[in-house]
Amino acid sequence: MNNIMENNSVVDTTDNIYFAPLLPWQQTLWSQLTTRVQSQQPLPHALLAAGMQGMGKRAFVWRLIAWLLCRERATHPAGACAKCESCQWLRSGTHPSLQVLPIVRMPSSAESTDNTEKSNSKAKDKKASQSNSALKIKIDDIRALQPFIYQGGQGIRICVLDQAEQMTVAAANALLKTLEEPQSQVHLFLISDTPAQLLPTIKSRVQQLPLQTIDTTVAVNYVTNALGHTVNYVTNALGHTVNREAVGTAAIEQLIQLANGAPLAAIAMAQAPWYSKRSLWLTTWQALRSGKRSSVAASDYWQNQLSIVEFMHLSEMMLLDMRRVCLGLGELQKDVNLSSVLDAYQPADNGLEAFASSIQQTKIALQQNVQEKFAYDKLMQELAYL
Repeated sequence: MNNIMENNSVVDTTDNIYFAPLLPWQQTLWSQLTTRVQSQQPLPHALLAAGMQGMGKRAFVWRLIAWLLCRERATHPAGACAKCESCQWLRSGTHPSLQVLPIVRMPSSAESTDNTEKSNSKAKDKKASQSNSALKIKIDDIRALQPFIYQGGQGIRICVLDQAEQMTVAAANALLKTLEEPQSQVHLFLISDTPAQLLPTIKSRVQQLPLQTIDTTVAVNYVTNALGHTVNYVTNALGHTVNREAVGTAAIEQLIQLANGAPLAAIAMAQAPWYSKRSLWLTTWQALRSGKRSSVAASDYWQNQLSIVEFMHLSEMMLLDMRRVCLGLGELQKDVNLSSVLDAYQPADNGLEAFASSIQQTKIALQQNVQEKFAYDKLMQELAYL
């Protein structure tokens, strides 16, 4: 059951997730929790790691779990030793004291390769969309944990409910009994990207980990170092493509702002195929709206540029900033000349809402195996009327 969800996709339980370096904005919390354990003060029975994707909450939880289970943690306060029998069980995904929900299919080697490889991106996007929509934690899953939780006398035991918001109401109610009757040496970790979807009765019985506050300077330094000298191009206000390093801190700060302060999300955005095509999206929209390009031609062109899922990510980002400008707020994207474009023409609010609705409908259609070409054609038709 030792499978892990990270950023809404199934990933292997590799060394990276258990033994990776601690993220710099998590140092204080790590010290507080590990000091508490080493001084024989028990952790809360149930902990919730919640917040937007890209904050590193899963990285923290899995690193903490590895340390709690580590046989040598007393002499390794900075993290699991990665060598003892417990750490080896984690490496192999067969730890007897760890249970994880939801139960998901492990990816094949082809599916678990770097998701930035464009040759496989379309297939992966579709697989992720389909698998995520099917993930649910059901009442039978919670019931199946009961023998593990209540067996007693077996040392520390850890249960993880990833994507905890995916619990059905019946499953959440079944979990309440466990939360209300904590067992010695049993720890429950709930992880959620959308904690607002959790039942209030669940949230009232868990203690949330303070993982969401990240100092801006720390975030900028981390993103800058993580991107390093990777060739990553952006488009400046004049429409010219320039190297990220020439733009400097401003480009990094923009990424972090677009990612709502989440450093890992900012890094993923910078490396995403769609991020460098924001200016091109504006050009396509203008050409469609003016009738200089047909929706069919635009669809055929973009199908060779991005997968439909990537194009929807791009479109949602552009819509977000268009709404801001139309409301009189400053645009977040300073490098694509959005304000100048909207000075000449501002779409109506109902047009923005209609296109956003079309994107959501397309996501649902793709889960129902609608062909990507058909979905692309329809979106381009809608974009022409924005």
